[in-house]
Amino acid sequence: MELDPLLLSRIQFAFVVSFHAIFPVFTIGLASYIALLEGLLYKTGNPAYEQLSRFWTKVFAVVFGMGVVSGIVMSFQFGTNWSVFSYASANFLGPVLAYEVVTAFFLEAVFLGVLLFGRDKVPRGTHLFAACMVALGTFISSFWILSANSWMQTPAGVELRDGIFHLTSWGEAIFNPSFWPRFFHVALASFLTGGFVVAAVSAWYLLKGKTPLASKKALQMCLIMLALAAPAQLLVGDVHGLNTLEHQPAKVAAMEGVWETTDGAPLLLFAIPSQSQERNFMEVGIPKLASLILTHEWDGRVEGLKEWAPEDRPNVPIVFWSFRIMVGIGLLMIVMALWGAWLTWRGRLEHSPRFLRLLSFMIPLPFVAVLAGWFVTEVGRQPWLSYGLMRVEEGLTPSLTGGMALFSLIGFIAVYAVVFIAGVTFLVRIIRKGPDEAQGDHPVPGAHPKRPFSAADESITQPAR
Repeated sequence: MELDPLLLSRIQFAFVVSFHAIFPVFTIGLASYIALLEGLLYKTGNPAYEQLSRFWTKVFAVVFGMGVVSGIVMSFQFGTNWSVFSYASANFLGPVLAYEVVTAFFLEAVFLGVLLFGRDKVPRGTHLFAACMVALGTFISSFWILSANSWMQTPAGVELRDGIFHLTSWGEAIFNPSFWPRFFHVALASFLTGGFVVAAVSAWYLLKGKTPLASKKALQMCLIMLALAAPAQLLVGDVHGLNTLEHQPAKVAAMEGVWETTDGAPLLLFAIPSQSQERNFMEVGIPKLASLILTHEWDGRVEGLKEWAPEDRPNVPIVFWSFRIMVGIGLLMIVMALWGAWLTWRGRLEHSPRFLRLLSFMIPLPFVAVLAGWFVTEVGRQPWLSYGLMRVEEGLTPSLTGGMALFSLIGFIAVYAVVFIAGVTFLVRIIRKGPDEAQGDHPVPGAHPKRPFSAADESITQPAR
């Protein structure tokens, strides 16, 4: 059997990107949370904030390291498997990726050292500044990476001459039509991912009676943020969807499972799309709701996939179901965030073991939602590397054989398995150990060891005034 280098290269890149994507989206949110903790510590001197900051900085360092390893390999693949595209897009992607390293990675790396090892060696204000610079570096990094990826989705500011992309406007290329909706969408996804991980771990600590004062404080902070960010993501996602409808209508048709151009298209809750038969089986939907969402009219027209030639359509089942997984998890996040905010407002948070238990199980869900979103974005762009300008098969390295692609794919899987297992094992150990006990965070003398922590106990951790 002859091995297809194009298929294997696509699988390899999908694997590496999927592995890498879960780390930056977590570190962006977590870095901002650590900066907030450092700011509150600087202002109040409350030891609980230092306790939380020390703990989550350890987690951040491990995840940051895993992200760096996977990110380097991801860039390396452009030259090995997609050299034609790399050469063609070098006038734009080359400088943009270099800017990411110079302006973001160096900033993060330098100040992460101060954040990790300088707490008791530099002034408190300097340590706070380092935390803020690390958080800023994560956003600058996402700015350049999303600019590059958005340009591949909605290319602008270039013209293709003799197989080479020539810049006509740096501003239009960097701030291409889909950049800002995607940037804010990913930023909110990062806050949601970091927030739910911190909230879930804190809920688990409360259930176990571990560092109750700091855990309750961390959980309350996260739930307030999540109650704002989760509904906001729904609104930003709608803006992003309308932008995609304008610039990549075939992707939206695949997301909605619409084959025939339809006035008053239903919102399909369930269906089994068939790429070969160009139809859906077992449809369950809400009449006209897709048209209302996409066009803001009950009878608005939604273009169907049959408007494009079969070879120009994305893989409909993957895009269709990835989109529903992402949205379904997003709606669950909204419910959990608002439920937690209501319990916090009523002062019943630590007395709600059912909520705490459900929340502690949500750690993997934000990462699943992120991966599902990337599948929608990347698979929905197919069959284009640069949408409408260069097809995937045109960017493949000519000399690449199926055997070479298979060998590198197996190598990446093996190395990444080691990195992932080692990293997760170390993270589990850190989380099981939990934050170091701060003064006043020991169980209250005479209290029942399983008694839920109450607000009245918090006075023992407040600094003297």
